[in-house]
Amino acid sequence: MIRIWAIIERDLRRFRRSPALMVMSMVMPLIQLVVLGYAFGGKIKHLEIGLVDRDHGIPAIKLHEMFQAVAANAQTFTTRPYVDADRALADLRNGRIDGVIDIPPDFSRKVLAGAAPRIALIENNTDQFAASAVEGTFQPLLAAYGAQPTTARLAANVTLATVELYPYVPYIQYLLPGTIVLAIFVSAMIGGGIIFIDDKARGLHEGYLVTPITKFELILGFNLAGVAKAVLSGVILITLGSLIAGIPDPLNFLRLLRMLVLVICTAFALISMMFLLVVRVNDPLLPRALFGVLNTLLFFPSGAVYPIKAFPGWMRVITAIDPFTYAVAGFKSLLLKNTDLFAISGDIAFLVGFAAIAMGAATLLFKRTL
Repeated sequence: MIRIWAIIERDLRRFRRSPALMVMSMVMPLIQLVVLGYAFGGKIKHLEIGLVDRDHGIPAIKLHEMFQAVAANAQTFTTRPYVDADRALADLRNGRIDGVIDIPPDFSRKVLAGAAPRIALIENNTDQFAASAVEGTFQPLLAAYGAQPTTARLAANVTLATVELYPYVPYIQYLLPGTIVLAIFVSAMIGGGIIFIDDKARGLHEGYLVTPITKFELILGFNLAGVAKAVLSGVILITLGSLIAGIPDPLNFLRLLRMLVLVICTAFALISMMFLLVVRVNDPLLPRALFGVLNTLLFFPSGAVYPIKAFPGWMRVITAIDPFTYAVAGFKSLLLKNTDLFAISGDIAFLVGFAAIAMGAATLLFKRTL
């Protein structure tokens, strides 16, 4: 019993010497409770719908007013007017808006004639949550519009013709981009964080300090080695995940090449972030506790499992600075929409800028002393 108690006492003393580990072990369940509680099941709001009015009649203007009422009250969506339908569709494909409403030229004439006019809703069905929210809002809205007679004699029975911009996207395909980014993150956590701390704990890190290598070269070497491991994980996940999820034409060479560019940018950003977080850490247990916190704070608010539009304002602050957000958005565009790199240029620019800032900060914080 004395030997057993000695082992227990040793572990308790070691745990006590790491207050940050103690705090994380208590705070992490609370963070997970709050983040998951708000990340799932929220009501989607603030969607942007392109409005193409090719009619401009009084019945169409009344329809505009109903859209504005939704924007002012329920706030499910706001409309952005377009003159050119092709421009609206291009913005929809590139992710600048969430749907397009097209009012045909003969809308008012059919309304006044009681001929049951139709308007088109073109939705981005790669995001089933947002598409369902848009369609679920417009259907009762048009039913209410049709229930009100526009003249003393006739009622406008407006119906909605839904046009899906892409083939049906099951939820497993919706989750695939987030899974790829998570695999890259795990490689970054192990290769860029835990191994680095273990080397310091074993004294292997001391060998670097007696060489003439600069701090920047040392950090860059660590980053490139970690990126190589993370890229391997990302490529394997892309290939196997696309086959399992049933992505159309999963081995398309050009798309795989575009995704390789995004994998490299994502890996570089996450590896740089991990080195920034652990550059001054000496306790090998801390990165393992940090993994759970980062997984919750970065993965779930990124839109990987539920649309960002449903998040409360405070969570969108996390989303705006989360590298996961831009990596997931980029992979969704490439995998589900088969876009080009220009469509995700903003996501790539953020990841590259984030990596540069994180690596620069890690270089400044790195100490060449024991």
